[in-house]
This record gives sequence, C-alpha cells and structure tokens, in this order.
Amino acid sequence: MARMPTMFIPHGGGPCFFMDWDPPETWNRQREFLADLPASLAEKPKALLVVSGHWEETQFTVQKNAKPPLLFDYGGFPPHTYELTWPAPGDPALSDKVQKLLEKAGFPTSFDEARGYDHGVFIPLKVAFPEADIPCVQLSLRSDLDAQAHLAVGRALAPLRDEGVLIIGSGNTYHNMQKMMRAMQGGPTGAPNGVEFDRWLSDAVTRPDPTQRDGMLEQWDAAPGARDANPREEHLIPLHVVAGAAGQDAGVKTLEDHVLGAVESAFSFG
Repeated sequence: MARMPTMFIPHGGGPCFFMDWDPPETWNRQREFLADLPASLAEKPKALLVVSGHWEETQFTVQKNAKPPLLFDYGGFPPHTYELTWPAPGDPALSDKVQKLLEKAGFPTSFDEARGYDHGVFIPLKVAFPEADIPCVQLSLRSDLDAQAHLAVGRALAPLRDEGVLIIGSGNTYHNMQKMMRAMQGGPTGAPNGVEFDRWLSDAVTRPDPTQRDGMLEQWDAAPGARDANPREEHLIPLHVVAGAAGQDAGVKTLEDHVLGAVESAFSFG
C-alpha cells in the first residue's frame, strides 16, 4: 500500500457545512476542498487518525471506542444540526498501536473508552468521507499545547503512514473568534485578518528543509501576527502533529480561503 500523506484541514465554524448562512456561499470553498480530499489520495486509507482542536487532556489520550457516538459540542445552532450522523467505526487495535508508539517515544498516554467524535472530527469528515466506512481514532492534544512536544508526537506516529493510516490535523490557522464574530455581524471590511501570519506560516510549512520547518513551527508564536491569529493555539497545534509525522516530506499549501473576515489555510505533506 502507498504511504499515506499527512494533512491539516480547516473544520469551519460549528456545523457550518450543514446549515444555511448569510451569505449562502460563505463556506463553499472549504466544503468543496473537503469533498475533494479523497480524490487527492493515491489509495483509500485503511484508517483515519485525527487530532482535533476540540480535545485536550493533561496527557496525550487516545480514543478507544469501537462505536464512538457524536459529541455535539457546539451551542446555539439549528435543531437539525444536533441530529447529524456519521457512524464511522472506531479501531481499538489502532488505538493500541498509537498508545505504544507514544509510550515508546517517552509520552505517557491514556485511553478514553467512552469518548465520541467531537465536531472537529465529524463535521469535516462527514463532508470528506460521507460513507463513514473508514475506521477512525481520535487523539487528544496535551493541554500545555507545547509546540515541540506535539511535533515530537507526530514524529512518533509517522510509522502508521506506512500501514495505510491517514493522519489528519483538524483546526483553523486563524482562530480569533472575537474578530470573526465582528466580521459576521457586519464589522469593518478590507484585507482579511491574519494575512501576515498566514504568509509566515505558509513559508514555514513549505520550507524544503524539514529541520528548518519544524524549528520555525516550534517558535510559531514569535511570528508576525501570531497571537492576533491565535490568541490561544489549540486550533493551530494539530498542524504541528501532522508536520512532525511528515518526516522528510515537503509541505504544500492546499487551500487558502477568506471567510468571516479572516484567512484560513490547509496544508498537506507527502
């Protein structure tokens, strides 16, 4: 089987791809990008390993649930968005492999045998893999959000790519919700927020030297506009995991979207 790439994808806002917005085309580009994701793969993945910006634990924790439910961890949306389904099975054997790889790399790791898929998983993947026929396992962030540690965790997980596992980071490169809400309410218009940081981030991710790339990502918060784009970095740090898992593979920018007054990007490695 071909070696799987690693990917960082945007998951939008709440259940955005499954409800009406004003203007109606607000999320079209991201939805189309996600729907086209399977066609970008040489082969269908045997399993998905997803790191979402919506799950943090004091130590890395692996979902180990054969039939994960959905966690509707958003509020104030239309009733039908709490009735969505995405019945992808879990993969306890993959959960065990993840735990063993992280423990071997020196990261104490727990299991959560009850947790379901949060909306950082099921919302984008319901678009990308609507058949829900690929086993999926979620891995938490560590709540200190240490950039170096999350890069190292990605490196530890890299062997899974040769076993047909697609490693996905799900978040947003710009996640200043106060500014995005103001834009949604008709606030100031002009150049999208986050342009300066997105330019820096795109340069860092696409550096041909992976050592230089990872070194820049370790110091992401010193970048121009970094803390404006990510006042708290939980939606960015999934990118570090997939960059670590990329190894020597070069990164490419696969999407740049301007939405809710901000610029959001996606990246792929390998």
